[in-house]
Amino acid sequence: MSVKTKLSFMVSLIVFALLVLNVILNEYSTRVNLRSDVESTLMHVSGQIAASVAEYDKGDQLFDRALEDKLRAATIHAAKQLGGSVEEITNEELILLASRAGVSQLALLVRDGDGFIVKRSTRIEDLGMNTQSWGKWDQVLKRGAGDAQPEKSFWTGPVEPVVSDTNYTVKRSFYIDGNKNYIISCSLQDLQASTYNPMDNPAAYIQLMKENKPSILEVTGFDLTYVDLEGAASNPIVKKAIGFGTYDFMEVSADLDHIRRAVAGERIFQEAELGGRNVIKSFLYVDEPNPYVISVVMDKGPMLALIKHQRVNQMIISGGLLLIVVLCSYWLSDILMRPVRSILWKVNEVSFGRFDNSIEVNRKDELGQLAQRVNAMSKNLGIYMAKLKLAFEENRSMKEYLESFINHTTDAIHVVDLDGRITQVNRAFEELFGYQASEALGNVLPLVPEHLLEEEREAMEGLIAGKLLSSRETVRVTKNNEWIDVSITTSPIRDKHGAIRAIASITRDMTSRNKMEELLRRSEKLTTVGQLAAGVAHEIRNPLTTLRGFLQLQLETGKLNSRHISIMLSELDRINLIVGEFLILAKPQVTRFEEKDVRLVLDDVISLLDSQAHLCDIEFVTTYTEESCRISCEDNQLKQVFINILKNAIEAMPEGGHITIDIERKGNQSVAIAITDQGIGIPEDIIPKLGDPFFTGKESGTGLGIMVSQRIIQSHQGTMDINSRVNEGTVVTITLPLLTEESQAHIEVSASREHSNVVQ
Repeated sequence: MSVKTKLSFMVSLIVFALLVLNVILNEYSTRVNLRSDVESTLMHVSGQIAASVAEYDKGDQLFDRALEDKLRAATIHAAKQLGGSVEEITNEELILLASRAGVSQLALLVRDGDGFIVKRSTRIEDLGMNTQSWGKWDQVLKRGAGDAQPEKSFWTGPVEPVVSDTNYTVKRSFYIDGNKNYIISCSLQDLQASTYNPMDNPAAYIQLMKENKPSILEVTGFDLTYVDLEGAASNPIVKKAIGFGTYDFMEVSADLDHIRRAVAGERIFQEAELGGRNVIKSFLYVDEPNPYVISVVMDKGPMLALIKHQRVNQMIISGGLLLIVVLCSYWLSDILMRPVRSILWKVNEVSFGRFDNSIEVNRKDELGQLAQRVNAMSKNLGIYMAKLKLAFEENRSMKEYLESFINHTTDAIHVVDLDGRITQVNRAFEELFGYQASEALGNVLPLVPEHLLEEEREAMEGLIAGKLLSSRETVRVTKNNEWIDVSITTSPIRDKHGAIRAIASITRDMTSRNKMEELLRRSEKLTTVGQLAAGVAHEIRNPLTTLRGFLQLQLETGKLNSRHISIMLSELDRINLIVGEFLILAKPQVTRFEEKDVRLVLDDVISLLDSQAHLCDIEFVTTYTEESCRISCEDNQLKQVFINILKNAIEAMPEGGHITIDIERKGNQSVAIAITDQGIGIPEDIIPKLGDPFFTGKESGTGLGIMVSQRIIQSHQGTMDINSRVNEGTVVTITLPLLTEESQAHIEVSASREHSNVVQ
């Protein structure tokens, strides 16, 4: 599908959506407006009917009051004219009196048990009649007679329509006088009311309204006097409850609820399907002159037909507009896409690497400016492509160089992600650890011994937290579970935002270097042993001279002296001690860390060098703390360190003097051994170089003594500091950790490493 077609389709689709939305909104608006009009019409009709009922009730009340006043006047007049006993009065008197009073009938009633009978009457056929045949009027008579006062009482009932050949209305009145033994009953007939009522009653008004508004199907007036609002009865809306109108569209339970809500002041409009029709029922409460709920049922069909007609018209109009939009959008799309085709041609040329051809620009609008920018872009791309090719060649060469460097370096390099999975290794890694790249990539390899896992975890956490890790010597495990001494340099790899994404480690095999250091240490030891030989020989000669003298004395005297024998044994023990210390120092030993008191170790060294010191006119002065100074150490290596330092101090004091040896505890963590001489001192520019291999200030020195001593102290997790002033002397301070559980574990690891070196 071309862009022109797509553009036309998209515009048409948008217009189609807008037209559909317009139809929906229009129909919704029409429904809402029609519903509002219907509700307004229903309220207006209900109001008119309520007003008609109110007017009718007012007229009926005025008519009833006029009849009642006329009856009252006629009855009181008759009572004045009649005697006290019914026996004294004749029917002819009543006829004459009724004619004068202007009433239709005049009758005298006497009590007969629980009822009343007609004793005298203007109508001869009523004589002797029981009033029970009067129906409603008999109830009015008995109710009034029961409530009447003993002196005088007048009461009447409602107007009663009489249906016969000639319709008329009748109203009766009753009068009791305490001085008479009868009740006077008057009735009044009115023919004019019977002709007036059908014209002005609610039924006539409703019929007239239904003729003018055919959509009104039914009007019902519910007399609340006969409606059971609580719904306790089986039929809460009885026939008497229909005060006016009809009740053909009935829903008794629903209508009862609507009547309750209308009485509560709510305007009710209910849609329903009754009698096969969709209708809208409204309920309106009126309280004057009597409490009524007026229900109007309106046919919903005309409203639905109007909505349907409106919908069809909108759809026809929308369809025509949509067709016009489709044609116009397709035509406009073709006009707009003409310059785009030229730009597309140029872009295709650029995509094939042809940057020379340009677009002819004949427009000054946005598309013309775009064409100019495309031409400029093509020119710049040609320049940049040449530069990119050159840069690509340089990058490729640099990549090959780096890959060659990484793969051919003797140091093992591997990269792990933050979860410890290896993402990259070089060939040296494969050779050092024995894992192939396919085995290592994507896996977590057990390179760290179990006892160093916690230390490695803390180191990685510190690195991720931003700390710098210096190169550290430790132990790693190969694929064959062999332990190797390595030096590791660990660095973070960060992304462009500075976040750490991986960790790179450069591992160097230190096995050969450690073996060389061991050889150097042994070479230095042999050198020291050679230099100590003269002192040891002198130390042995003295007790031998003593032994020779005592033996000669024993031969001359021929007697054994126990005192001489004790001295001889003591001298032999001294020779044995000196020779033993000398052999321990000279003999290669397996590195084994043991718990020792550093004071005792120094005492053994002082005993060994004491004779040499006396030959040089030098005296050892010791100051030891009385507290325990137990450390975990390899005493043979520590003795080698102390011998190197004391021998250097002796050689630095050609004029003799004192060498002070102080041992002091530093809290519960470490012990400090300070060896101070009074020698020639060391120049300040030489002190930083001490410990460098083969660097020495002596003519016959090897330059390895201080280096080996420093390595031994480091393996014991200690430090060695040298402070000196020319012609004043030198102070060598060695600090070693006191024996604790943590230091013991660490030293055991170091011991295992040293042991593996010796075995190898």
